[in-house]
Amino acid sequence: MGNEESSIVDESTRPSVLDARNIDAVAKYVKDYNVRKVVLMVGAGISTSAGIPDFRSPDTGLYANLAFLDLEEPEDVFDIGFFRQNPKPFYALAHELYPGRYRPTIAHSFVKLLYNKGMLLKHFTQNIDCLERQAGLPGDKIVEAHGSFATQRCIDCKLPFPDDKMHDIVDKAEVPHCLECNGLVKPDIVFFGEALPAVFHENRSLPEEADLCIVMGTSLTVQPFASLPSMCREGTPRVLINMQRVGGLGSRPDDVLVLGDIDAGVRKFARALGWEEELEAVWQETNPDPKAREEENASPQTRDERLRAEIDRLTEDIDRTLGRTDAYQQRVRERLGDYSDSSSSSSSSENGLAHVFPHLARKSH
Repeated sequence: MGNEESSIVDESTRPSVLDARNIDAVAKYVKDYNVRKVVLMVGAGISTSAGIPDFRSPDTGLYANLAFLDLEEPEDVFDIGFFRQNPKPFYALAHELYPGRYRPTIAHSFVKLLYNKGMLLKHFTQNIDCLERQAGLPGDKIVEAHGSFATQRCIDCKLPFPDDKMHDIVDKAEVPHCLECNGLVKPDIVFFGEALPAVFHENRSLPEEADLCIVMGTSLTVQPFASLPSMCREGTPRVLINMQRVGGLGSRPDDVLVLGDIDAGVRKFARALGWEEELEAVWQETNPDPKAREEENASPQTRDERLRAEIDRLTEDIDRTLGRTDAYQQRVRERLGDYSDSSSSSSSSENGLAHVFPHLARKSH
């Protein structure tokens, strides 16, 4: 599907605020109404072009590859009960996904640009990757609905654990222990069996104050996050930049859908606003190394090829970290083959780490 406003919606419904149901009309609205309270709601789709695999995709996702951790169920790696018994599989995975390995995307930089212009009310994210922070967005503007790697604490005495020590230990793929009680330390990611962070509930009503809502890269299937767009007032334009229509967006007269590649959709919006050069400049600040930029621009790989290569690297590194034997690897390959056969016949099933990685959805809050 191309990066065009959707024809799914009933175009005979006249907008009440916008001149038309397209991105150019939204850009005009932003300028004419001096928009200053933008609320964003985003999911894993804004991070896939950074190289972070989408966990749900059967072709380029990590879901099946979690079998390399030798778990009965892949979601056990994010189960608080399992973590208490055996934290090593989680930290083998955390070693590969820890912030600092990946660069923010153009979508993250678009959020930073909104902040620079004094227009960002709040950024709600389902992601745990901290790429918004790496793009320069202050923590007080972010609501990490499912937690993140940004902070960590002991699961017993709740004492915060120093960032520098956490980074060093995770970098070695080791398990950190509390400096006070020697309990297990875990990043403040919401595991199965844990409540959503208080900051989410404290800010949940903010969409009611928005004068523009932007939703990007999410399936909007996991509650309570999925209810956020519906909390925007009638007459507040809602823009969906996504691969597909989700969450009832498009049902209101002032909804605009930009379906297709998310980075391309973001650039299209920036172009309509007259911010294209500013956006690219903000994004380049996240990758100041000219040689790295040259290699990035020269890469002949498609996005799927890059993701597949990243999948291979991640699973090889996890395997090496946990010291797997040849016999174990053969057993895992057989299990992955079984999974591939079953997943191909049930690709639409709702399975996985929904509350942590929203593109998985077997369990939810």
